[in-house]
Amino acid sequence: MSTNKADTVLVVDDAEPNRLFLEAHLKAAGYQVLEATDGDEAISVLVDYQDAVDVVLLDRRMPRVDGMDVLAWIKKQAPLKSLPVIFQTAADSEKEIVEGIDAGAYYYLTKPYEPGLVLSITRAAVEDYNHHRALQKEVSSRAETLALMTEGRFLIQTLGQANDLAVTLANRMPDPDSRVLGISELLINAIEHGNLGISYEEKTRLIANGRLVKEINRRAVNPQNTGKYVTVYWQCDREKISITITDEGQGFDWKSYLDIDPDRVFDSHGRGIAIARRMSFDTLEFSGKGNVVTGTVLLSPAR
Repeated sequence: MSTNKADTVLVVDDAEPNRLFLEAHLKAAGYQVLEATDGDEAISVLVDYQDAVDVVLLDRRMPRVDGMDVLAWIKKQAPLKSLPVIFQTAADSEKEIVEGIDAGAYYYLTKPYEPGLVLSITRAAVEDYNHHRALQKEVSSRAETLALMTEGRFLIQTLGQANDLAVTLANRMPDPDSRVLGISELLINAIEHGNLGISYEEKTRLIANGRLVKEINRRAVNPQNTGKYVTVYWQCDREKISITITDEGQGFDWKSYLDIDPDRVFDSHGRGIAIARRMSFDTLEFSGKGNVVTGTVLLSPAR
């Protein structure tokens, strides 16, 4: 599957055969590719091309400045902190994966590379990043429409409505750019997995086949789903803002999704709840059968 020519991957690896392999497959899929042979060069490229790079494919182990050092530098740069990083790592390095997750790397590839996995993970990272940037752009262009609202109830059915509501709610919060992605992820989860009943395994197959959007649209017009809504309850006081999202699905085992499981880091999806918990809310709590989630942002000075 080819992608937009504007999507640019920075490949960082001190081993030339690895760079050549990745470059060949990424270019064949339609990506533009920049290269760096070590961490220092990667930082220099990002300084020069920070507006052009859409994802960094980063070797964890390199001499001098290693992948963790580069990741730490990226997270400290305001224009780059949401830039996705795909860590290249050994298949048996669970400790390194956990360390990378804690540092903000949510996508992984194992060596030796499998071309299909390289492209699916890269595509997932770029699409997530483009989605986040689109939401941030909407946040910056809208006024604070809920400035005087202390509580409210909203009903949504579609992904478009989910993104619109996420932008509206985030604009009422401190640091809306960080909040909007988490809100959107929870709303999309409620629609896709809750009301439309798309399982984790089904979503994996649909993404791989490029049929996810078509399947969402098909299920949305199914008579058994047309009357289902996601209910969003907003409440704000002087100390906190809380958003409670309720879907009409069967629920799920949410406990295994609060953190990014090292066993799932090579999947093309499944990071949304963990990212929402880490990036967007001070607390995130599920209740009921897993079909109700409340995210809270603290406003008190003691935060």
